[in-house]
Amino acid sequence: MTKKKKQLVAAVILAVAVAVMGIIYLWQRPAGQAGEKTLSVAVIYDEQQKDFTIKTTQEYLGPALSDEGLIAGEEGPYGLFITAVDGRTVDAAKNEWWCITRDGQMLETGADTTPIADGEHYELTLSTY
Repeated sequence: MTKKKKQLVAAVILAVAVAVMGIIYLWQRPAGQAGEKTLSVAVIYDEQQKDFTIKTTQEYLGPALSDEGLIAGEEGPYGLFITAVDGRTVDAAKNEWWCITRDGQMLETGADTTPIADGEHYELTLSTY
């Protein structure tokens, strides 16, 4: 087998593997709860806390917060990267970022991939690294 054929076969195998992994992710990803939900969200920054109650039919946190106008951000490779919450924008020069937690536990998912259920409590905390 020539070098070009080997490279072509390797590229095809890689493409198939990536496609299969994508399908498995979509099939296995956590699903949000359908129907209307009420969430409580605490926004914590500059030594103050504001509490919000959100009623939504969205299944994921990011769209629910966006619909309320509570967050703004930039689309990135992992979904929405939150840059502003309740009008407070991060200062990149100070290495600020918004940390999302549910009942005090840091999430392993981004806002757009965090499934939500009725009665849950989230915190958006301005943090530095």
